Parts: sequence; C-alpha cells; structure tokens
Amino acid sequence: MRKLKMRLGDLLVLEGIISEEQLQRALNAQKKSGGKLGNLLVNMGFVTEPQLLQFLSRQLDVPLVDISHQDLDPDLVKLLPESHARRYRALVLSDNGDTLLVGMSDPADLSVVDTIANILPKPVKIAVVKESQLLNAFDLYYRRTEEIASFASELASEQQDDEFQLEAQSDDDNDTAVAKLLQSVFEDAVQMGASDIHIEPGEEHLSIRQRVDGVLQETIFKEKQIAAALVLRLKLMSGLDISEKRLPQDGRAQIKVKGHIIDLRISTMPIQWGESVVMRLLDQSQGILSLDETGMPEGILKRFRRIIHQPHGMVLVTGPTGSGKTTTLYGALTELNQSGVKIITVEDPVEYRLPRINQVQVNPKIDLTFSRVLRTTLRQDPDIIMVGEMRDNETVEIGLRGALTGHLVLSTLHTNDAISSAVRLLDMDAPGYLVASSLRAIVAQRLIRRVCDNCSQDHSLTAEQKVWLESLNVELDGASFKQGKGCPNCHQTGYKGRIGVFELLEMNDTLMQPLKQNDTARFSELASQTPGYQPLWSDALNYARQGITSVDEVLRLVEMVPENGVSHEPPVTSAHGEI
Repeated sequence: MRKLKMRLGDLLVLEGIISEEQLQRALNAQKKSGGKLGNLLVNMGFVTEPQLLQFLSRQLDVPLVDISHQDLDPDLVKLLPESHARRYRALVLSDNGDTLLVGMSDPADLSVVDTIANILPKPVKIAVVKESQLLNAFDLYYRRTEEIASFASELASEQQDDEFQLEAQSDDDNDTAVAKLLQSVFEDAVQMGASDIHIEPGEEHLSIRQRVDGVLQETIFKEKQIAAALVLRLKLMSGLDISEKRLPQDGRAQIKVKGHIIDLRISTMPIQWGESVVMRLLDQSQGILSLDETGMPEGILKRFRRIIHQPHGMVLVTGPTGSGKTTTLYGALTELNQSGVKIITVEDPVEYRLPRINQVQVNPKIDLTFSRVLRTTLRQDPDIIMVGEMRDNETVEIGLRGALTGHLVLSTLHTNDAISSAVRLLDMDAPGYLVASSLRAIVAQRLIRRVCDNCSQDHSLTAEQKVWLESLNVELDGASFKQGKGCPNCHQTGYKGRIGVFELLEMNDTLMQPLKQNDTARFSELASQTPGYQPLWSDALNYARQGITSVDEVLRLVEMVPENGVSHEPPVTSAHGEI
C-alpha cells in the first residue's frame, strides 16, 4: 500500500490507463491547486471513476462495493462521527465479528486509514466505494434528529413557560441555543430534500414537519414551550414585526446551509396554541432548469416550444402550489432570453435572478400591485411579459389586452387542469371575447413521486386497480408495474424523488366560439375532444407502465384532478416519530 501511495500515477501509466503526458499535466495541476491525484485525473477526463476504483481494488486487493442498493445499519454507521466520515470520505459498512468493514473513496491514503482505525472500536478492513454513493449515504444516515432533540431539550431547560420574553434575546446562551436548533432543522431539511418546513405548536407538544416529495413527514417534540422562541428568531431573520402576534405576516430571509444558498419564504399565522410558521425553501445553488430538464414528454415539449416562440398571445401554466409552475415558466424565460428581446416579469416574490430580464417585486403595502405594475409594464416597450399569478379581474384583463396588442404574456393560475383554467378566467369576469382572442395555450402540471430504485419490486395489480385500468381501455400487456416496499434510502415510504406530468390544451377556432358565448359546458366538452389533448392521468399512467411511478400515485392524481372539476384531495399522510 505504501508503494502504491507513492507511485499511483506511475502505476496507472504502467497499466496503460493514462499516458505519461496526462500524468504530468495532472501533477502540474496538483501543484497549483492541491487535491488528490486520483480526483484530478477523473476531473480532467483522463480516467473514469469506475476505472480508477477497479484499479485501486486490484492493486490493494480490497473489494469494490456498490452500496447504492444496500440497507446499512444506522448504529454501525454512526460509530464513525459525521465530521470524520465527511472529511475522510469513509463509511462503516458492516460488522464482521472481529473487524469492521469501512468503505472509502481513496483507500490508498494510509494516514486516513490509520486515523479511522484509531477512532473505531474494532480493527478495520477497507473496501473501495464510489464517492458519490458515500455522499448520498452521509445525507441519508447522518440525520439531525438526535442533534435537534438535544438542542430542543437545551432550549427548553432555559424556558420556564410558553411565553418567550423579548428581553431573553440579550442572553447570549439562550440566543445561541435557538440558533443551533434552527440551524440543525435547516440542515436536516436540506439533507432530506424538503421543499417546506412547518412549525406547528400544539396543546401538549410542538410539531415540526417537512414536506419531502410532496408528502409531510412529522417529528414530535415534547418541549412545546420552545415554539415561541423559534417563531421570534424566525421573525427577526425575515424582518417581521416581533410584537405582532394577532395577524398573519409574510417575509423573506436567506441562509447558507452546507454550502447551499437557501432563500426562505416565511409565513406566520396565529393559531389556538401560538403561531404557526411555514417556510418554503428555495435552493439558489441548484440553478434554473431548462425546458428539456422539466420532464415534459417530447410531444408536449415540441408543441410548447412552438407556442412560446409566437410573437403574441397568452400562455398559462396551471396547477396547485408546489406543482412546478414557476420552474416551467423560468425554463421558458431562459430559452426566450435573447439580447434582441425585452422581457419584464412581475412577481411575488422574485424567486430566481435572471440576467438581462427586468424583474419587479410587487409590494401591496405601498400599492405596488400586480395590476398597477402590469399597466406600467405595457408602457416599457416589452416583447415578453411574465406575470407571477393571475390573482384578480383587473390583472387578468390587463394581461389579456396586453396579449391582444402584440405581447407574449406568460402567467400562472391555480386550477385543477387545463380545461378548467379557461373557465376560471371567465369566472373572474374576464370578457369571453377577450379570452377567446388572447389565450393561445394552457399547460397543466403536477409532480408525482418516483418509485424508490433501491427497494423497487414488481407489483401485482389489485382487483380494483385492474377494473379501473380496464375501464380506461388501458393495455396491460407489456406493462412493468412497480412498487417500493420501503427502505432506509426512501425513509420507508417506497418513493424517492418526483417527476412532472403534464397536459397541454391548444386553443383553436372550434374552442373559441363557446368561449365568446361564455358557454363553459360546451367549451369543456369540446376541449376534452381536441386532437392532441391528453389528460394529466394519461401522462402519469405512461410512467406507471414503465415502472417509474406506482399505480397508487396515478390513482392519487386522479382523485386530485377529477373530470367534474370538484377536487377530492386525499388527506396528507405523515411519518410520525416521537422524540
């Protein structure tokens, strides 16, 4: 091993994996920037990571282990503290009786092997593991649950009752305890990939819930008296009025968590046992997805691209909160953002900062409303206008008239599906002739959960599922239905990650006539028969047939988007765990 450590590059050359010239270039780069030679060779494209790992496995005579589909023992993993695991890229994989098997991305680093051996209670044997798999495992197994419980207990010991005193802020120890607790909550949420954090005080406990893949997962704290301290700290972070507890408030803050710049949209609301706080997490470091990355089916994507490149008209993207509407609109703006095009956006809030685009943040407190900004926007000579949301009749009418007078107007609407969106515009008292003349297309979308790759297994349809699919004339031959049984990788839910499902309704002369006459029933009937139109559940069912999502997720979507326009959303499920 010492020989390998000293001559890793020479041995790679000897094996014919890299050339002498490539080795010298990597060594020169190492002198300038530091870092491990193996990582540099991979980053420079001279060797692939699998080639390097297989080489190390052969030379060191240690196994190459794939942990992507393994369920590790959390207690064993935590024998190595998280700080050491992340620093040294090492993970305890198994207990073999007399020894512990430790996976490492660079097992040739003898100093690290010695350090880990001194920390662990048993002698170690080394295995080679892909670094990306180790990083995923760190986020999975080093949860902040125990740390959060410890900080909550520490803060509770300093609180004598539910009423957190304002003068307690001057107490450095108290303030530090609150900060540590919130930092741990944020770090845990980022590791879990949560989109929202809910802090909800109750009569006997405090509930902190995270929305992961669209479903809330709950942790219960007995220390209910810490709720007021958490709310106060969050109000200070977001510039809210700390003395106002009777009215809802909205604010924003920005934090840095594990190298990620996170924008927080914070909403407070008075409830029976205190104030509820909901925080929407927006990871700025992830950047903006292109339209190709949104998951739109190829057919819909091609048509959508053609529509947004038209010179005028209104295009709506619809769906409930958290369905990815803003992501789709920003993807469209990124594609349309050219030096010869003037784009203005009116948003609440401005979620992503885009170069060359004039973005306006509305502020109702000073009467800077959507409608007022939109009127001014039309005098700014724009080619394209993006309105964050069509909230009222005035905004709708100004947007429609802007689309009618030579502007491309993009916006969102909170409706169940594409067909009901046009009807919703009429319900908001927009003139039928204006809707028919201006509206070009409507995209409706949802995010459905993916079956966990780690615990995916074949799924035999139930009798009810078969009857439902047969009623839709769905061909079952050749389908590969899957369902997750639950594992640590997906936190026993059977699902990991989400994928978008879409429907696109393009307006035509046939649909314009009933809109002009405000005949919503006739419009809905004709729209469902429009060539090329497929409902959301059809897109979702295609994913279920491929084993990407489950039939249960498709049924859940159907319950949320019924044909008669009445929503029957199922109750939110939670994963309960008391601390």
